[in-house]
Amino acid sequence: MSELRMLVGLGNPGTKYAGHRHNIGFMAVDEIVRRHRFSAWRGKFKGEFCDGVIDGVKTLALKPQTFMNLSGQSVAAMAAFYKIPPENITVFYDELDLAPGKLRVKQGGGANGHNGLRSLDSHIGKNYWRVRLGIGRPQDRDRVTDYVLGDFAKSDAVWLEKLLAAVAEETSLLLQNNGGMFMTNIARAMQPEKPKKPKTLLEKPQDVAGQNKQNKKDGDGV
Repeated sequence: MSELRMLVGLGNPGTKYAGHRHNIGFMAVDEIVRRHRFSAWRGKFKGEFCDGVIDGVKTLALKPQTFMNLSGQSVAAMAAFYKIPPENITVFYDELDLAPGKLRVKQGGGANGHNGLRSLDSHIGKNYWRVRLGIGRPQDRDRVTDYVLGDFAKSDAVWLEKLLAAVAEETSLLLQNNGGMFMTNIARAMQPEKPKKPKTLLEKPQDVAGQNKQNKKDGDGV
């Protein structure tokens, strides 16, 4: 079996925050855990964690319960206990600068104003993998906080469910460090379905004519 891998979803704990855009990282990990039938969630490392196997890779899933700004404490505790290096950790989080339904994957980089990443960087360094899940940005800059800490709209349900399902389906590529193929497959999955051409019920003229002749012959023989 391959090296132990760790999937982290960022968000805020509690039902009050469950539907927030800021919690899309939690949502992604929840769907991965459901899709791949991980063990039940249990409390430890200042978070909730469970484990499973994805295409032969032993994998841990973690949702820090420290609130977003202290997420690094939980991630560092679990990584230290299982001796998991940053390059074997993949973090899912919300991204204002990507359109809803889009995502990007890369290893390393800056926090870009995200407090959860800032906490992780200070506790485990920057060499972990990042999956940025687009939530879009409100036109009014003064509304950013309310937007991030607000629930997804009902109209978001279609693309959100589709995105989370695709992420869960393609997670094995992340565990292989194949972010490029992961992004390609997600983009393909998110494309709108092409409308099917309606079947015509009209017969070809020659077929109709032929049928008329046959009917006439049948009538003559009676």
